[in-house]
Amino acid sequence: MIYIGVDIAKVNHFAAVVNHSTGEVLVKPFAFKNNSEGFKQLLNIIPNVPKDQLLVGMEATGHYMNALIRFLLNHQIPMTLINPIQTDAIRNSGIRKTKTDKGDTFLIIQALSLLNPRLFTERDWELLELKLLCRHRFHLVQSQSSLKRQLIGCLDQVFPEYATFFSSGPHILTSYELLKRYSTPVEILKASKSTLNHLLMKASKSHFKADKVNQLRALARSSVGVSLTVLSVQIKQVIAQIEFIDKQIMDLNHQIKQMMDTLHSPICTIPGISYTLGSIILSEIGDISRFSDPSKLLAFAGLDPSVSQSGKFEAKSGRVSKRGSKFLRWAILRASFLISFNNDTFNQYYTKKIQAGKTHSCALGHVSHKLIRILFKILSDNIAFDL
Repeated sequence: MIYIGVDIAKVNHFAAVVNHSTGEVLVKPFAFKNNSEGFKQLLNIIPNVPKDQLLVGMEATGHYMNALIRFLLNHQIPMTLINPIQTDAIRNSGIRKTKTDKGDTFLIIQALSLLNPRLFTERDWELLELKLLCRHRFHLVQSQSSLKRQLIGCLDQVFPEYATFFSSGPHILTSYELLKRYSTPVEILKASKSTLNHLLMKASKSHFKADKVNQLRALARSSVGVSLTVLSVQIKQVIAQIEFIDKQIMDLNHQIKQMMDTLHSPICTIPGISYTLGSIILSEIGDISRFSDPSKLLAFAGLDPSVSQSGKFEAKSGRVSKRGSKFLRWAILRASFLISFNNDTFNQYYTKKIQAGKTHSCALGHVSHKLIRILFKILSDNIAFDL
């Protein structure tokens, strides 16, 4: 078997070639550029052997590997991704702590010989695309949440009483339409009643009546907020950013749904799991065949309990390890919460844990373990959810 270890970097990758059967180093570690010429250089040093006798391995770190992955897939060269935790374990098994790009190529080759690597396929590439899309959406949602907090901070200064005006809170369409025109108590009082009434009626689709305008003007008249032009400008600009990101998120939701439809996964048959939540779980898990049993999937999500034992001492309970994908862990816990209220069986299981004296978080942890076992089953057998 010919192993090719590739250490990924931003500008220059390193690669080495070893004949695993004889232990002979066929090609010593060398650098090649992360561009077309560099990839052709790598292609030229690959021995002319049957494809089933060849395997390229690299660590699954960062995004710099994506171009090389696509290149190898296009040329039908067998390749696999290795968990960095596994290569770190091999590195730390030595006495000397050394880490170099050249040395890492041999470390990756050693990992290939010790592990039972699974080939990276076109299906994995589709799931990788979905994962990148989901993570981009996740970061957009975080940015939008940060802007919403910034908006509240501005309103707390210029119009602190405004928070009581809308029962659903200030982050609704009607509120934004009002603040884009009149963002301070002074601006609201300068506007006529008929103008305010027309704006609220149109934005709320006739939900707000004339008495709501009187309430708004009364709040503005008695407001203790500071009248600063800079805050008014900031409020209007922050709302524009929130609405822009909201449109981007809607576009992403459409793309995610299209990708999920092409994957034909049964994950959305689970009550409470939508296309958005299901796409995060599915893309972070990747090909379910990577996991031999549900416990491996549990550990990958970082929801397995940490173990603390020394001599006769053994901790009665431990926190979850949190060593896996934080995106998958969040999605599983969120799905566990939703399914606890959308499925009778899960609701009974959750209630049983609560009645046994467990906290909400602990009971949710038990539900997530049960959900992972079900996820493993339906994804492995490609069957719909049916308790």
